[in-house]
Amino acid sequence: MVKIKFLGHSCFSIEGDQGKVLIDPFIKGNPSAKATYEDLKPDLILLTHGHGDHLGDAIEISQKTGATILAVYELANYCQEKGAKVFHAHMGGKIVYPFGWVKLIPAFHSSSTHDGVYTGSPVGFIVNYQDVHIYHAGDTCVFGDMKLAGKLFGIDIALLPIGGNFVMDIEEAIEAVRLTDCKIAIPMHYGTFPVIEADPEEFRRLADIHTDCDVVILKPGETFETVSALL
Repeated sequence: MVKIKFLGHSCFSIEGDQGKVLIDPFIKGNPSAKATYEDLKPDLILLTHGHGDHLGDAIEISQKTGATILAVYELANYCQEKGAKVFHAHMGGKIVYPFGWVKLIPAFHSSSTHDGVYTGSPVGFIVNYQDVHIYHAGDTCVFGDMKLAGKLFGIDIALLPIGGNFVMDIEEAIEAVRLTDCKIAIPMHYGTFPVIEADPEEFRRLADIHTDCDVVILKPGETFETVSALL
């Protein structure tokens, strides 16, 4: 059983019997978060880019728990200089773990910290957790190579931003569903702040009309459970 828990904004945990993966842990200062960062005890932290609503509390969590932060070289360096345990990687690499593997793939956005440090290329992640292939798109617009990601990795579940302004809006996210050919889509990066207000039910309505994908809407704190045999 693989459990995908939405913790608000773009933060998810992926957990089974081989450890917990935490992605973009923006908890402290997140008005939609339903957890405290002190409660989170991951084995691995994935960071899509250096903006504060994604880097979030990763450094503090790593310092507290000993969890490794996996990020592109520049962002990993920044976290390491702040006292976190890190693993440097970049797009194209496959990093193997007991649960499966993680791959970094492109995202179209920017990446810097609140104090103005450039933190390399933004990325998305493909997480193969016990043969369930989960795509966390990070902050991005829709782009054609999402189709290549779907072809290469057979995406089961796509975690897609829908809030617009800084990321894909709902219409672009529908196209991302088509390109990735994902079986399940879970919307993220919406509603945290007024500038990214969006209606996830509209995303589901359009997905029902235009795709074969099932949309699962999670409120912060809710969990979706699956096994590969069900996909």
